[in-house]
Amino acid sequence: MDDALIEVEGVTKSFVVRRRAGRFRRTRTVVDAVAGLDFTVRRGEMVGYIGPNGAGKSTTIKMLTGILLPSSGRLRVAGADPVRDRVRLAQRMGVVFGQRTTLWWDLPLRDSYELARRIYRIPDATYTRNLARCVELLELEDLLDVPVRQLSLGQRMRGDIAAALLHEPEVLYLDEPTIGLDVVSKRRVREFLARVNAERGTTVLLTTHDLTDIEQLCSRVMVIDHGRVVYDGGLDGLHEQGRSERTLVVDLEREQPPIELPGTRLVRCEGTRQWLAFPASASAAPLVAALAGRYALRDLSVREPEIEDVIARMYGEAVVAV
Repeated sequence: MDDALIEVEGVTKSFVVRRRAGRFRRTRTVVDAVAGLDFTVRRGEMVGYIGPNGAGKSTTIKMLTGILLPSSGRLRVAGADPVRDRVRLAQRMGVVFGQRTTLWWDLPLRDSYELARRIYRIPDATYTRNLARCVELLELEDLLDVPVRQLSLGQRMRGDIAAALLHEPEVLYLDEPTIGLDVVSKRRVREFLARVNAERGTTVLLTTHDLTDIEQLCSRVMVIDHGRVVYDGGLDGLHEQGRSERTLVVDLEREQPPIELPGTRLVRCEGTRQWLAFPASASAAPLVAALAGRYALRDLSVREPEIEDVIARMYGEAVVAV
């Protein structure tokens, strides 16, 4: 396809795991982290790449960035092989691993950006423009002279995202970019990523355990399980296929009999708190309005379905995290 930026055809990745099996013996087991991946991502798409722990998400990202060599199959990013053309492709991609940082731990944030400018050979005018834009939108002005080790997780994550975008990459790989962040930091990151995708046309491949990230950012979602893509389509179709449910957590002013509300089912009831499940594809607004009209409420919140639960429902079996 002419507008395909990422092409993955029959890709596998196997690892050899050695385990102790006695005093002098060790067993050798081949584990397939990725087992026959096939997908294409077009330029300008923002795609959610989700699945349970151990499904192969991070392994896929590492192969797409050239960190890992596939055991078999064909991988192309912007028409190039990520391993053989790793140096050239580095100029065209940005990467953020939520559990790790690319920033220099003991240096101020500003110095990490200066090092990125030199590494990527970013022209002065481009660097100045992009840094100013990232600092403004991610609210980093007061953090530029703070050593990275003194930043909170949310501040460091915003700093990492800015660093990944200074050289104007065509594609951005985000591996759990909102993990461990508070609500405010998550909102800032999501708003910034949506803006980058809309204004620059940056292609984004996003792995996450937070379905809200997907709902607010991605029009397409791929589910990977046991190293294979098991779903590729819209989020509504995923919820429908997985029969996923959201949960209304209702705190009443005083204890009441179990709530009976059309379109919901009672999950459990403990004192003044009741849990009502409803289809994830449905809007919570009319349910909230109906509850507010019938009951004196102290508090109310909506809990999103867990990705593991959605996948388990799709295939009728528990998903085991590894």
